[in-house]
Amino acid sequence: MRNEVLRDIKKTEEEYQTMIRAAQDERKLKRSQAELEADNLVTKAQGNAEEYKKLKLEEARRQAAEKHAEVIRQGDRRAAALKEKGAQHLSKAVKLLVMRFKEQLHAHS
Repeated sequence: MRNEVLRDIKKTEEEYQTMIRAAQDERKLKRSQAELEADNLVTKAQGNAEEYKKLKLEEARRQAAEKHAEVIRQGDRRAAALKEKGAQHLSKAVKLLVMRFKEQLHAHS
């Protein structure tokens, strides 16, 4: 009877050891799977971040190009307005210049 009880205890102990090893193996496997999944998520997040960065840079370049074009258009409009205004006063300025030239010419004579 005693031998039988000892065998049962030993058998139960071996079963528990087997269950413990199986649980540890399963824990290792799940941990490996979780680490792999985490690595994949990090890689995916980095890829998404890089894509987002590229999109934002492209958007910034586009906005800068639009702003540059608008500044050029405003400059062209202002230059045209100044040119037109100057053209309106050109004949007066030429007359004034000629008159002052003649005055200086007569003053030195």
